[in-house]
Amino acid sequence: MATWNRPCQKLPQRPLVAEPTAEGEPHLPVGRELTEANRFAYAALCGISLSQLFPEPEHSSFCTEFMVGLVKWLELSEAVLPTMTAFASGLGGEGADVFVQILLKDPILKDDPTVIIQDLLSVSLKDGHYDARARVLVCHMTSLLQVPLEELDVLEETFLESLKAIKEEESEMAEASRKKKENRRKWKRYLLIGLATVGGGTVIGVTGGLAAPLVAAGAATIIGSAGAAALGSAAGIAIMTSLFGAAGAGLTGYKMKKRVGAIEEFTFLPLTEGRQLHITIAITGWLASGKYRTFSAPWAALAHSREQYCLAWEAKYLMELGNALETILSGLANMVAQEALKYTVLSGIVAALTWPASLLSVANVIDNPWGVCLHRSAEVGKHLAHILLSRQQGRRPVTLIGFSLGARVIYFCLQEMAQEKDCQGIIEDVVLLGAPVEGEAKHWEPFRKVVSGRIINGYCRGDWLLSFVYRTSSVQLRVAGLQPVLLQDRRVENVDLTSVVSGHLDYAKQMDAILKAVGIRTKPGWDEKGLLLAPGCLPTEETRQAAAATSSGDIPHHSGCPSGGPEGSLGPEAPTPPLPWPQ
Repeated sequence: MATWNRPCQKLPQRPLVAEPTAEGEPHLPVGRELTEANRFAYAALCGISLSQLFPEPEHSSFCTEFMVGLVKWLELSEAVLPTMTAFASGLGGEGADVFVQILLKDPILKDDPTVIIQDLLSVSLKDGHYDARARVLVCHMTSLLQVPLEELDVLEETFLESLKAIKEEESEMAEASRKKKENRRKWKRYLLIGLATVGGGTVIGVTGGLAAPLVAAGAATIIGSAGAAALGSAAGIAIMTSLFGAAGAGLTGYKMKKRVGAIEEFTFLPLTEGRQLHITIAITGWLASGKYRTFSAPWAALAHSREQYCLAWEAKYLMELGNALETILSGLANMVAQEALKYTVLSGIVAALTWPASLLSVANVIDNPWGVCLHRSAEVGKHLAHILLSRQQGRRPVTLIGFSLGARVIYFCLQEMAQEKDCQGIIEDVVLLGAPVEGEAKHWEPFRKVVSGRIINGYCRGDWLLSFVYRTSSVQLRVAGLQPVLLQDRRVENVDLTSVVSGHLDYAKQMDAILKAVGIRTKPGWDEKGLLLAPGCLPTEETRQAAAATSSGDIPHHSGCPSGGPEGSLGPEAPTPPLPWPQ
């Protein structure tokens, strides 16, 4: 995956949508300009890729429907449908390399294979639904055709710009007529669904699904009727509404109207300004005094999407937990205790008798707030699941990233989603860092049908604090934040962060280096890339300098990272002791 270390350049490319020629006839979509044999190779490669990416039965209907739509899009004969569905079901996978070579030799694709990615993106978006599985397929095809993945971001951004650029000016008469029809439709809708009220001065409160038809006409004033029509659908405006959620407000438009169970606070805060076809939600695990007293502070370097949010949840309890963590650490900040604890944990002895008496004497300081936050994080995760299932974010892929109890929120979100029938195609990637959750593979198995892309488990074997809060549990308990999750699935990636973080508090303090280590893009030099930060989230000069220092050397994704500094340690900077087993 690309880094943000060079300016984002617009690629020379064909229009993402069909544009009229001088004679008024629209150009053919790029895919249809290929020869019939190469259109067959294009569809076959997509079918084989789908079977490799989504072999589970839960995804079979999506794979079949996608191939039926692609065959129709490419104007291939219906006679090839059985062959294509066979590819999508797992037959003929050994032919993928052959189809790649055929495509790369096509005169249209030889010099610029990006056009096939552009065409596939258009196919994926033509109905106004950007399924997470479709985006994973597009990313996979990008890799097969040796196109830099950053170019997909450019294509997605250009797609949105193309919708907004083609705008027709309405005459005053047309505007008045449109508003009259809109109001008539609106009130008819209110009456039909029986939600009109007069109490409290409120006309109506509509859910995201019901609101979509009401805001469709209004969207035309933003993207233009021609821009909407350019998608190749008579309901182009409704498509934009579908992509971006009710009234275009996205997640910032969500407000928890009343207390849900034990949850007292649940709000989405913007980390960036701007829109994107895929979004990222970051979830903080605790709050602390000073620099890390806000939910957005740990995520200053995050640049996974141009539309990013952080989840603000249960601030009062997370602040109590953060204070407890700092208290227990400040009382033990000496070299002897630090080294003794490291060797104790790393040797695999996690019985209560092995913990120093000085630490056990202050255990109640951490145990109570930790227990409270464990329970609340599970409830918040379940609530987040239902927000995403209701498509408050629109019909776009979502990536979830969290550390500590924020990772636990994600864990329970995925657990809850896995129990629902329509859970597929929403979540693209998840990143759980230092997660205080079960690490047994059987507990992660259901996530395969929820997550379309990567399931990343970032862990630290020397995280004595996480071990300590689980000290009364069974010795056999596997904690995901301390060791790999041994689930055999192409989605699961275990990343050992022991060389990056030296303690549990480092997950917030070393986030820039951690994100690089797990393959998530960060934003040194983001000013040149046009990624705008939301008001109140602007980093200080000190933060920028620290991010630049950490990121020097242009570390590629999934590569080694510099070790974390002493900031999250129990005492002064000291070399990490040798590990008692091979890495």
